[in-house]
Amino acid sequence: MAVASSPSSLVDVDRVRQDVDEILAGHVADLRLELEHLGPAVTPLVEAVERMLSGGKRLRAAFCYWSWRAHGGTDLGTAPGAAGRVAASRATVLRVGAALELFQAAALFHDDVMDDSDTRRGKPSAHRHFAEVHQGAGWAGSARRFGESAAILLGDLSLIASERELALAVAGLPEAARLRVRGVFDRMRTEVTVGQYLDVLVQATPWGEDPVADEERARQVIRAKSARYSVEHPMALGATLAGADDGAVRRCRGIGLPLGEAFQLRDDLLGVFGDPGVTGKPAGDDLREGKRTVLVSRALREADLDARRLVLGRLGAPDLTTDGIDELRAVIVRTGADRQVEQLIAELADPALATLEGAALEEPGRSMLVELGRAAVDRQT
Repeated sequence: MAVASSPSSLVDVDRVRQDVDEILAGHVADLRLELEHLGPAVTPLVEAVERMLSGGKRLRAAFCYWSWRAHGGTDLGTAPGAAGRVAASRATVLRVGAALELFQAAALFHDDVMDDSDTRRGKPSAHRHFAEVHQGAGWAGSARRFGESAAILLGDLSLIASERELALAVAGLPEAARLRVRGVFDRMRTEVTVGQYLDVLVQATPWGEDPVADEERARQVIRAKSARYSVEHPMALGATLAGADDGAVRRCRGIGLPLGEAFQLRDDLLGVFGDPGVTGKPAGDDLREGKRTVLVSRALREADLDARRLVLGRLGAPDLTTDGIDELRAVIVRTGADRQVEQLIAELADPALATLEGAALEEPGRSMLVELGRAAVDRQT
């Protein structure tokens, strides 16, 4: 696979990050004004939303924007799309990108509670932060429960914001175009929510006896929870906003799903081997959280009896030490599981990128989508 540009540099092209950030900043400002009459007690909620939105790669917004460009979207505004459909303006596409980022914020608030994650982008996760506030103030009741409740409500606030941004974005489109866009967005939100449940289910059910079946369940979670909303749906949204026909949208899905799965597999590798100074997560955090990933299922498949016992005994242990993480990493490397996952990433991404490179799409949209795809699967953060 060719060396990719960094995601950070790519999302800056054509001011995508800057313009989406301005929309998100406007949302935070509006939220602060809207809640002002409720008094200073709600200020920490607005600040927590602002912190979550201040990070992120903006890859989903970029996939949406450059898919719109690749399928004929222009800066000139509304234009006829395929089969008489209406193409959205750049402003509309960027607002849909902001809605994607707000939906991701909601998913992250909730995901951190379900995974009991300590950090998010190098800072305490929302439920940890609010638990610390509770404990420091000496308030009544459980600090942990208070923190989790606050984070759940923050996720709900972000979901409301995502719906608002989407509604504002598509308000000026004809009804048929508006319904097509909402159909893609609503399908994405439904799949991610069900994917979260599948993830919880996988974490709760017996695991380790059949690594092949374990891997298939892990990949099912990846597709539903992450892959589709990371790449497939943003690309499909961009094509839909450009007025592309159903065949073009299906092509986006065929390219986006394997790229999204490769994106999450890269995330799983970084969760075990990534540099904390780059990823913003503690070293080996996924092992401490006991995430049941393709990487771990491959290690179990290849491990001898003693190594299997070590993995099953220590994965997700609440008292897992740094030495314990190093031992688990050593098993993964010794079994070649990390190299197998790298190979799987290539098997998923390379054909998808080749299809994208050969597609009859507009420039520079097509080339930017190829570069974004490479960056998504080769990134170090």
